[in-house]
Amino acid sequence: MNDMLLESPAGWKDYELIDSGGFEKLERFGKYIMSRPEPKALWDKSLSKKQWADMAHTEFTAGAGFGKSGKEDSGIWHMLKKMPGQWNISYGSGRADSPEFNLRLGLTSFKHVGVFPEQAPNWDYIYRQTKRVARSLKGDAPRPPKVLNLFAYTGAASLAAKCAGADTTHLDSVRQVVTWAKENMQSSGLDNIRWIIEDALKFVRREAKRGNRYDGLILDPPAYGHGPDGEKWKLDECLFDLLSACSSIVEPENSFVVLNLYSNGYSALLGKTVMESAFGLKKNPRARMEFGELYLEDRAGRALPLSVFVRMER
Repeated sequence: MNDMLLESPAGWKDYELIDSGGFEKLERFGKYIMSRPEPKALWDKSLSKKQWADMAHTEFTAGAGFGKSGKEDSGIWHMLKKMPGQWNISYGSGRADSPEFNLRLGLTSFKHVGVFPEQAPNWDYIYRQTKRVARSLKGDAPRPPKVLNLFAYTGAASLAAKCAGADTTHLDSVRQVVTWAKENMQSSGLDNIRWIIEDALKFVRREAKRGNRYDGLILDPPAYGHGPDGEKWKLDECLFDLLSACSSIVEPENSFVVLNLYSNGYSALLGKTVMESAFGLKKNPRARMEFGELYLEDRAGRALPLSVFVRMER
């Protein structure tokens, strides 16, 4: 069995986890610093309450029941220093094997700001794999790699694929975040991403019937959710069916899949087993898999684990 990988963003100047603890995290996004809830920060803070207050531009106070129901209730941002409601940051590590793009951030009522920074290692992987597939497609009839991003949110993974030259399809069930993703594409100087507002499983099944295939597939499904027509999504009940359907729309050679899971209780090993089973990878000796955790490290050197991932290439 492969060893589990532990990966964290490196060389990203516009993001930093300053401190964590007491079920909160103190982060810098560009010029602005914020305090917000973090259920996985079980330890004590390294910095004092006063130091947090002196540094933070804003802090998020959750509504009643936040995190107890398995869903996120809304809350309020309290401004401590002057800052805009929306601002821009850039992603890029300065390495040749990493993409560069811009992201518009904003203070939402669910503590999110429009990006999950621990995902940076996945963006780098998507960029590298898209470049690899592009090299394999050179020949008599060259074409760009086709990459599908499901549950695509504000589009950082879509931009990573596009930066590497992919023919990119971005799908999410929420119209507002698709509009947000379009703004990120435009501010990054990119174009021609295909936008779809749809239920992910319905779309994948339709693509399978049409015989459409992709060279790259990115999935970041939530624990709970709804499609644009009220379709109910529950990760425990739908993940295997979704991956099984996806196995028929991914090219059997020169392709890759990235699966990210946030749900508490899901392990990287569980994700690996589900992926192997859905894609029949035990029968494919040429398939290569890696799995692990994505984390952020604060200034005190504490690792804050936030999601698990499984990646497959063949």
